Amino acid sequence: MDVNQPLPLLGGLTPAQFMRRHWQRKPLLVRQAWPGVRPPIDRAALFDLAGQDGVESRLLTAFDGGWKLRHGPFSRRQLPPVKKPNWTLLVQGLDLHWPAAHAMLAPFRFVPSVRLDDLMISYASDGGGVGPHLDSYDVFLLQVHGRRRWRIGPVADRSLVPGLPVRILENFQPTEEWVLEPGDMLYLPPLYGHDGIAEGECMTCSVGFRAATQTGLAQELLHALAEEVEPPAPGAREPIYTDAGAPATETPGRVPATLRGFAEQALQRALADPKRLDRALGVLMSEPKPTVWFEPGEPLPAGSGVVLDRRSRMLYDERHVFLNGEAYVAAGRDARLMRQLADQGWLDAADLARLGEGARALLDDWVESGWLQPA
Repeated sequence: MDVNQPLPLLGGLTPAQFMRRHWQRKPLLVRQAWPGVRPPIDRAALFDLAGQDGVESRLLTAFDGGWKLRHGPFSRRQLPPVKKPNWTLLVQGLDLHWPAAHAMLAPFRFVPSVRLDDLMISYASDGGGVGPHLDSYDVFLLQVHGRRRWRIGPVADRSLVPGLPVRILENFQPTEEWVLEPGDMLYLPPLYGHDGIAEGECMTCSVGFRAATQTGLAQELLHALAEEVEPPAPGAREPIYTDAGAPATETPGRVPATLRGFAEQALQRALADPKRLDRALGVLMSEPKPTVWFEPGEPLPAGSGVVLDRRSRMLYDERHVFLNGEAYVAAGRDARLMRQLADQGWLDAADLARLGEGARALLDDWVESGWLQPA
């Protein structure tokens, strides 16, 4: 993607301009960002999908002024009638299950893949919504069917209405209001208050982005780094804690300062190799969602290219290629082609012919694992 090419999706801004002016800074409303857009899935298929195991779905109702939240799967009889107002069905990760939804993510690839989370679809009957709330991540709200009224504004008071199954702001004070029709899109930065209410039957696609907290990332990285620290080779000498010359103690419950120093040195040694952190971060960030599983594939037909399976996560850094929580070392032409696969999502037959023997064997393994598909 040419990040300096103006896009209708961004209201005539280039991706570079959008990232400088709006990303994580301020909202952007774009009328007809996606002219002629159609829902990636129709209502009947969406209701069927919400009834499947392994699909993350939620039903939120506000009947008679009382909020209720249920988690799927749902049989069709468990969903309210479409003509009954004030209910919403949310299906998370639609891109993992529906090819047309996965294809809708492509125009947003000016943001690093490591940040992209998923495409959620919200089906709402008249008056349906999830209440005024804020998210901790960036989101593009694309109207794909019907109309939805959005009220937005910065949030000074994050107090929540007590006793509800959903996080609804208690004192939301919107500063702007619009009705979005099919093709219109609203971008919101993190922690910006918003409240969307359906005007008639409506469907909205939400392109959301991952935002790790520092504490959460540290916890997961420390766990991943533990997997990177390998024991010494058989017969190799490894430092062992010693305290020769330590005096007798009258406070046996106290942790010796020498042991604390030994532990600190052990951690410093584990972090001394920057490649360990690189591998741990890439492995962590490329892990598929817990609900994802892959069907084994057949050997790649002769003369075929490959495309990343829509459930696969592929990343790279200066030394490694990461795919679905696995790390691989790559260099030279093989590395360039693997990075091309991660960036554009596919390689053609001519590209495959240029891979070295080891890289091609690895790619064939990925195809047979279901991580890649024949193009």
